[in-house]
Amino acid sequence: MPPGKYGMQEEWEKEWDQQIGMEFLLPTGIYLKFPVSPNDTIKSIKKMVWKNASSEALFSALGDPEAYVFTCINQTAEREELEEESRRIRDVRPFMCVLRLVAREGDRVEKLTNTQISLLIGKGLHEFEAQKNHEVNEFRAKMRAFCEETAQERQMLPWQQWMEYSFPCELEPCCSPCGFGRVKSKNKKKIFINVKFDACDESFMVQQDPQDLPVALMRSALKKKAAVFPTLRQEPQDYTLQVNGRWEFIYGKHPMCQFKYIFSCLRNGENPYLTMVHHSAIHKYQEEQGRMCSQLYKSRSLSRPPPLPLKKLVVQAGLFHGSELLCKVMTTSEVSVCSEPLWDQKLEFDINVADLPRMSRLCFALYAVIEKAKKPRGTKKKNKKADCPIAWVNTMVFDYKDQLKTGEFLLSTWPSVPDKSDLLNPMGTVEKNPNVDSAAGLLIRFPNIRPHPLYYPPLDKLLLAEHLLLEICFALLQYLKLKEIMDNKNSTEFFEDEKELLWKLRTEVRDRFHESLSKLLLVTKWNRHEDVVQMVSLLRNWPDLPAIHALELLDYSFPDPAVRSFTIACLRKLSDDELLQYLIQLVQVLKYESYLDCDLTTFLLERALSNWRIGHFLFWHLRSEIHVASVSLRFGLILEAYCRGNIHHIRLLTKQNEALGKMKALSDFVKSGSQKMTADDLKLCIRQESYLEALSDLLSPLNPSISLADICADKCRFMNSKMKPLWLMYNSGAQGDTVGIIFKNGDDLRQDMLTLQMIQLMENLWKREGLDLRDKLDPAIEEFTLSCAGYCVATYVLGIGDRHNDNIMIRETGQLFHIDFGHILGNFKRKLGINRERVPFILTYDFVHVIQQGRTNNSEKFERFREYCERAYKILCRNAMLFVNLFAMMKAAGLPELTSFKDIQYLKDSLALGKSEEEALKNFKVKFNEALRESWKTKVNWMMHSLAKDNRP
Repeated sequence: MPPGKYGMQEEWEKEWDQQIGMEFLLPTGIYLKFPVSPNDTIKSIKKMVWKNASSEALFSALGDPEAYVFTCINQTAEREELEEESRRIRDVRPFMCVLRLVAREGDRVEKLTNTQISLLIGKGLHEFEAQKNHEVNEFRAKMRAFCEETAQERQMLPWQQWMEYSFPCELEPCCSPCGFGRVKSKNKKKIFINVKFDACDESFMVQQDPQDLPVALMRSALKKKAAVFPTLRQEPQDYTLQVNGRWEFIYGKHPMCQFKYIFSCLRNGENPYLTMVHHSAIHKYQEEQGRMCSQLYKSRSLSRPPPLPLKKLVVQAGLFHGSELLCKVMTTSEVSVCSEPLWDQKLEFDINVADLPRMSRLCFALYAVIEKAKKPRGTKKKNKKADCPIAWVNTMVFDYKDQLKTGEFLLSTWPSVPDKSDLLNPMGTVEKNPNVDSAAGLLIRFPNIRPHPLYYPPLDKLLLAEHLLLEICFALLQYLKLKEIMDNKNSTEFFEDEKELLWKLRTEVRDRFHESLSKLLLVTKWNRHEDVVQMVSLLRNWPDLPAIHALELLDYSFPDPAVRSFTIACLRKLSDDELLQYLIQLVQVLKYESYLDCDLTTFLLERALSNWRIGHFLFWHLRSEIHVASVSLRFGLILEAYCRGNIHHIRLLTKQNEALGKMKALSDFVKSGSQKMTADDLKLCIRQESYLEALSDLLSPLNPSISLADICADKCRFMNSKMKPLWLMYNSGAQGDTVGIIFKNGDDLRQDMLTLQMIQLMENLWKREGLDLRDKLDPAIEEFTLSCAGYCVATYVLGIGDRHNDNIMIRETGQLFHIDFGHILGNFKRKLGINRERVPFILTYDFVHVIQQGRTNNSEKFERFREYCERAYKILCRNAMLFVNLFAMMKAAGLPELTSFKDIQYLKDSLALGKSEEEALKNFKVKFNEALRESWKTKVNWMMHSLAKDNRP
């Protein structure tokens, strides 16, 4: 084929509705060609084919259109069946303008669902089948059966229980079931609530105590309705309350003031608007989902490292259990660089097979030996050799069936990080690199130790071999030493005598310091079979850990299956709201799992299938990393399993995915214009039929309770910063309310998401302690004072940098808030070698002026502000380990400012981990005074930032 451009990629990316000539090959041998619009759906194109074919020969042989399906060659050069006929041809993007009509084969509903799942998760299900991997096949079969069975059971639930899955309550944290901090004290009077009845136009204003349960409000509303419209007797148990314009419901045994919507209305002095929905309407939703389920139940981004002047190649190998090296690292001899280097060398490790832990992993590193630059004459030292890392790969010693591996394995390696000091990467994935065309393949052979397969003994057999534990008399000195080790929260490294003491007093650790299980696990010698047996035995009787400590055990340092099973058992006690709070981290530590079928995967799917809100966010956390080769297989399989357990959710998620695709196209359009784009250009583009349809009538990906009914093209614009974020406005359908969404494409926002999660967690912890730093108590000054206190503490603890006057905002209500969290954990910006962050947190005299209500002698108001800050800081210090563990779990995310434990040390220091509350508070007071004293430096920094911004080209 002569050089040139082929395919229709550029044509499909054009935004105007220009006719495109398409060619069609029919099964009767007839060839058709006619123009279609890029916005035509596959279904409408099929109708055009039948209309054009009616005047051709052999038309009668075609029969029913439903018996046929179009196929094409897609952009990845694969044959694709277009089962989803509601898609536009522009979205299908065939490589060439040719569609072939073929007879349908197999179960159409099954094939249609497979197509929908493939399009939604961004990965074809045929890729899983092409693996020809027994573990993948068994995992898919097991998870499909589990998820589909769960979905069928869910459809059999009574409507009230089904509501708990589909519309879980959105609640504010509170310190007691019936109390709600300041809301209780400020709202002793009854509030007015507008209540409308579903399927009728009448609404009633009902006066109700915010501490009442929802059933009391419904009873009052029914009584008021009966007085105006005498009808048959109706019971409040037959109804539920829905927030107008949202998929958010108010029901159950919670006081109304605890529901986020009601709480927000109380705080802002607004009247709540609710609708009484009869259970028959809920039944219709449930039946619709059931029909969708029953129909189904029936029936390469990474490249080779750049070439280097390499001399010799070497392979290094090490056996690891988590982060622990089990025995001495082995290294091959050096061989010359060539396309297929051969070592043909046996590596023997200094460990007995019987002592291998169940989760042993064999880690390999391929590196080159190069000569360092020659020394100047006169130096006596010889030239040293340097190691240049090339690639790494890991594999488990036992397979997913507990069998010791034997025979040959070809391992596709991953490119190494050039600057990394450690060649081996035990923290990395055990998956092979799927980009085999661009990856080095390492061929290894496990020996046959016995003529028959060897299996790791099951737990019950291990425990039969356990000897009775010796009774130990604990000396007072030993106990005090043990307590000292346990109380040191800031260290996970131990001297040898401390390790021996911890192990010797392991039952004492279990009985008196059970929350310090991680320390005992770190000193356990996992390369000694007897110690493993005793540790597993201890775990069987170990008290459950609170989530704050259990989360730590999901780190890659604790890979033993018994430990991970125990951890998941502890996490099962998490409420749905708590699980949502930690969901980002739980998805990240999936990367540490050695096998597809694991307790963590099952746990997340169980909870996602029992709470639609958890399922929504689990889907998007997984979907956002489907392009990452090392987790693409695992995350893709979990996404497939979730979709099969939530067939009805596919349509809603697909609509969100389409809208996000159009938002990305709009962002690219705004950024890539040959001439300067204006807001009018953006609005013109949004008004196109294909954009209006895709961007309207969907649930917000950020909050699935909010309905984005119609996009308001006239109110949409883009901001003039580097990435030109889109500012999109929607009608939400509730009392004419509008909802704004900012869409930013081109930046990695995961660090911002992590920081916002931590700030939200801080707010929840403060509220549980009765300290609400967001309540609107009095005028805007009070709101400013409270929110400023919260952000002073939060930005100091999290080490948030780049705080200038463009990313500190204030609402009309007086609430202060921060945006843009590109620098955290003390990774502050530097200019010409000078640190731009000169203060622990932002507290300028302008802020103080507002807090003191404009009076310089109003020290009472300022001291109250200081007390808020100190109280908020003490609450965070009491929960320091929770923040440390959550950040540690995010190391797998690959965030630029969170890659090692050194980054987490900043958090430990700012929360004074290991110090008493008095010492911690004393240190914070020093920082508070420093921030106030040095605030002039902040104003200078802001002035320089403004000058630099004004002088941008």
